[in-house]
Amino acid sequence: MRIKNILLALIITAASLNGFAQNKAKTLLNQVSQKVKSYDNISIEFKYVLENTAEKIKQETKGDVIMQGEKYKLNILGVTRLFDGKKLYSISIEDEEVTISSESETDEGAITPSKMLSFYEDGYTYAMDIVQNINGRKIQLVKLTPIDSKSEIKYILLGIDNQTKHIYNLMQIGKNGTKTTLTVNSFKTNEPLSKTLFTFDANKYKGYYINKLN
Repeated sequence: MRIKNILLALIITAASLNGFAQNKAKTLLNQVSQKVKSYDNISIEFKYVLENTAEKIKQETKGDVIMQGEKYKLNILGVTRLFDGKKLYSISIEDEEVTISSESETDEGAITPSKMLSFYEDGYTYAMDIVQNINGRKIQLVKLTPIDSKSEIKYILLGIDNQTKHIYNLMQIGKNGTKTTLTVNSFKTNEPLSKTLFTFDANKYKGYYINKLN
């Protein structure tokens, strides 16, 4: 076989393997998506870490979120973010302030709670990464690279529990050197929820400054 034919065969094989790896990653992500969509609601407790070594920044915090369809209630950094499907209410007890807006007004690239478990479905290429053994759990990492070259995100590593097909962690690496990591500490599904959980009750916040953005 001539050298050019050998090279051509190697290129075709490499392309096939790359396509196979991407299809395998896509299949795994589809399994995660289908699993998530099968639940009526999801309750998560998590740890959030933001760090930038060059800027000597490291912030750690814990939070929790309850999601049902597009609706969610997120508690983090002393602020409750309540989305009823149409309006987003950001409630700060310390500042005695409520900001009301449309969720669409937030950064389109931001991974909001309602998108946290499905954001990867569009706008990324996929590749299988390493498997980590964490406390006896096998966590398969999938590398997501934005298709948009202008994205501020360099890549994302999504950790998936091989057994449960639940997302275990999410590591986002920015082009500016900032790394944010979200680790799921507790993942509960189909919990009994109050019918008014995602409803904003203004009577609870009398005296608060109400800031309506639209």
